[in-house]
Formats: sequence, C-alpha cells, structure tokens
Amino acid sequence: MTEGATTPDTTGAAILHADLDSFYASVEQRDDPRLRGRPVIVGAGVVLAASYEAKAFGVRTPMNARQARQLCPQAIVVPPRMSAYTRASKAVFEIFRDTTPEVEGLSIDEAFLDVRGLRRIDGTPERIATELRNRVRREVGLPISVGVARTKFLAKVASAVAKPDGLLVVPPDRELAFLHPLPVERLWGVGAVTSAKLHEYGITRIGELAALGERPLMSMLGPGAGRHLYALSWARDPRRVDTGRRRRSIGAQRALGQRPRSADEIDAYLAGLSDRLGHRLRAAGRVCRTVVLRLRFGDFTRATRSHTLREATDGGATLLRTARALLSGVLPAIRDRGLTLIGLSLTNLDDAEAVQLALPLGPRPEATLDATLDRLRDRFGAGTVTRAALLGRGEGLSVPILPD
Repeated sequence: MTEGATTPDTTGAAILHADLDSFYASVEQRDDPRLRGRPVIVGAGVVLAASYEAKAFGVRTPMNARQARQLCPQAIVVPPRMSAYTRASKAVFEIFRDTTPEVEGLSIDEAFLDVRGLRRIDGTPERIATELRNRVRREVGLPISVGVARTKFLAKVASAVAKPDGLLVVPPDRELAFLHPLPVERLWGVGAVTSAKLHEYGITRIGELAALGERPLMSMLGPGAGRHLYALSWARDPRRVDTGRRRRSIGAQRALGQRPRSADEIDAYLAGLSDRLGHRLRAAGRVCRTVVLRLRFGDFTRATRSHTLREATDGGATLLRTARALLSGVLPAIRDRGLTLIGLSLTNLDDAEAVQLALPLGPRPEATLDATLDRLRDRFGAGTVTRAALLGRGEGLSVPILPD
C-alpha cells in the first residue's frame, strides 16, 4: 500500500471532492467589489479564467481574448495576479487539512478529502462538507463546490454537477440513478475525439454506454479505454485518496498574442521556459526524462512534439537543447501560420536521489554558463537571474502550482 494512502469507503459516501468556483475570477471579484455580479475575464491575450457571469455568454478557457470580447462585449478584462491566487490557495488548503489529514491535492483549486474516520467527531460527511464550504466562504471569501460520494470519480462528478457554489451528496444506493442520465462527457477519459466517436454510434448518455457492454466498447475504443469507461459507467473506481502522491509532470507556457514573432523571440521564450522548469525540478529534488513541446498556431490548430532522453536530467541547458531540437521540426508551420502560444512539459519524473546521472564527457562553454545560471537561480530565486534575450520581454506568467 502506498504510504499516506487510504482505502475507499465501501459502506457510505465519505469522499469529498472540493473545487473552488472559477478560481482566478472569484479572487478578483472578492478583492474588487466593483467586479461582483459582473462578467469578468482574467487574461488579456488568452482567457485564463472567466466568472460565471461571463461563462453565461459562452466565454471559456483557453479562448482567445478577442473572441471572448466578441461573445461578451460588456466583460471586464483584468490582468492575472498569480501571487494573490497562490495566497488564496494556501489559505483554502489549510482549511482542507484542518478538516482531515487525508487530503489529496489535484491542483491549486481542488482536492479530494477522505472523512470516513470523522463521523463520531464531526458528524456525517454531508455535515463536514457543509462546514468546510462555510469556512472557505467565511475565512477566505471564496465560493466552493463540494461533491460527496463513495468513490473519487463520483465525488468529482458530483462537485461539477453542484456548481456553482453548491453541495451534492450521492448516496451509495443512488449512484447509478445519478450517473446514468449524465452525458458521456462526464466520464474521465472522454475528450473531444472519444465523445465524437461515441456520438457516431448514438451513445450520448452514460447509461447507454453502460448498457452497451464491455466487449463492444473495447472493440470500438480499444481495450484500455473500453475497460476504463465501462468500469466508470458502473461507478467502479478503486482508487484511494492518496496523500503521498507526487506530481507526474510539470509544465509552463507563454501566450504570445497575435502579432508575428521572430525566431529570436521564440527562442528567447523557449529559453525562459526551460530555465523556469529546470529550477522547479531542482527545487523539488526531481529529474525528468521526457520533454514535451506544445504549440498553438495563429489558426488555433495545435501541435505536440516530445523526446525521451537517454538519461534523466534537471539541467536547464539539457532541457533547452532538447526543446530547440523539437522546435526546429515545426518552424515551417510557424512561418506559415504564426504562433500564439508555446509551452513545455516535463514527464517521466523521478526522485533525483534515486537516479544516477552520467557525468558529462566534457564541458561545453554554453553548458558551463547555463549550469552557473542554474546555481544562481537555485540560491537566490527563480526570478533573480534572467537571460539578456529576455530583457524587456519578461518571462511570462508562471501559473501557481501545488508544492510537489
């Protein structure tokens, strides 16, 4: 059994999924009374968050801001304040951990909580969820939706159905009555491609998928996806609330807007992303083996390229060389279609102490310089040292994340 993990409750609904509503936008509305009750968009180039008043007009993330303003001309656009969101997240997670030690953070604005052992102390899971919502509203000033169910999957679906600012309990004897009428898009793993395929076969509701049977689903979607979705359609989810879970990947991205960018500019932003991610790896004592480059072009199409290294690394220089090699293969597409967003993700993460890194055969001048910059950032902070190529351009937004 994984350290810090708990077994799902098999007798009652005692897993909570707590999810802050339109987190960035809610923080802005909390801190500026003029924004309350009005459509708010966070982010100038790309929509990072939208209030429910803006969502009512069709504004979504990560929509282009120009399109968002066309849908909702009266929206108020505000710049993101990442430090404010980080402070709010920390305050909310303090309430989570004061509620129960069994907390599994998913992102800065959502978490699973296991409250099975608290019935005699704090009452029923529904009562605990109600008090948690009241505390978040009273102490942090933010709305939060909570789903309560026997499994993590159902709790997460329940919190989504409860939004905005709601609470929904799914009793064990009502699980299928709750789940089966919902659209198939509520199932984890059903994205745009899988949804379109299911719709082609006339399957739009979870109950229809459940009635189809496992073998037909495996034939239609592949063995792994078929088994996974069939199990979820019958509310089967054995996963634990895992308090010791470490991040499987880390990433950073830079929105570039609509104007053309030179090759030097794009390379500078790529270098900034590599530096930032290398610092985060070293701060967490992690190394990675796979580098993923993500691009969004001017026509809103996307491209993803990845490369797995022979040896794990936490060095910004190695990450940058790999990212540049990936970028070189898509430069013709960038010249033809433009580039509006560039991002890097690092996967295949491991603990640095568990990996024996090979010594370099010989130092390269650029690698030595980058290693020096890495040490300076680690000692004095990620933002204290930057590349000359980024002067006047900034390093872009660093989205808040949970501690690793």
